[in-house]
Amino acid sequence: VQLVESGGGLVQPGGSLRLSCAASGSFVSIGNMGWYRQAPGKQRELVATITSGGNTNYADSVKGRFTISRDNAKNTVYLQMNSLKPEDAAVYSCNALVRLTSLRLEYPYWGQGTQVTVSS
Repeated sequence: VQLVESGGGLVQPGGSLRLSCAASGSFVSIGNMGWYRQAPGKQRELVATITSGGNTNYADSVKGRFTISRDNAKNTVYLQMNSLKPEDAAVYSCNALVRLTSLRLEYPYWGQGTQVTVSS
């Protein structure tokens, strides 16, 4: 199973970016998916998660500015980031709980990360 992120880059404060993370490989289904970020010298933190049914959860710091969504047919999760602030700069990584077999077991997989820089 591979998770491949795209969409990071440099944006000015107040700008927007859309991250994508596509899962590929051999698996039965994907459960919860999420985005995490890690800034230099800081611990990785949860940004947003979404269940297979579409229920979402956000960190307080991004509520009202970021939107997580997913396309189950494409095994892809998105993160729309608006009104970006310098403190949003970090490496953003996606996570997915993947069911590999008919057994009710899910395993966590991570993408390689994509850099988001917010600077004028």
